[in-house]
Amino acid sequence: MAVLVEIHVPMTADAEWIDDVGDFMIDLEEELGLEEYDDGEEFGEVYIFFIAGASEKTLLAAASRVATRGGVPAGAFAMVTDTDAPQFGMGRRVDLPVR
Repeated sequence: MAVLVEIHVPMTADAEWIDDVGDFMIDLEEELGLEEYDDGEEFGEVYIFFIAGASEKTLLAAASRVATRGGVPAGAFAMVTDTDAPQFGMGRRVDLPVR
């Protein structure tokens, strides 16, 4: 079991930002030593990205950078959970960006 942060971003009609964030995740992996835990996916009215492999502080810093990236819709939040969680959205909600 390891810390997992889900980055929940509201879906919009224009979803070009999803590919941009996917590319940005590669940069974050190299820079911060985290890993994209699973492929992102649309779930209801949000798109969720999954990151793990680093401390909670580092993962939330990365999630904050995603949330404030140009083109990413406002209203993103993180769920701090673990890799053994049985479903999405379980854990502690954290508004992004972290202050």
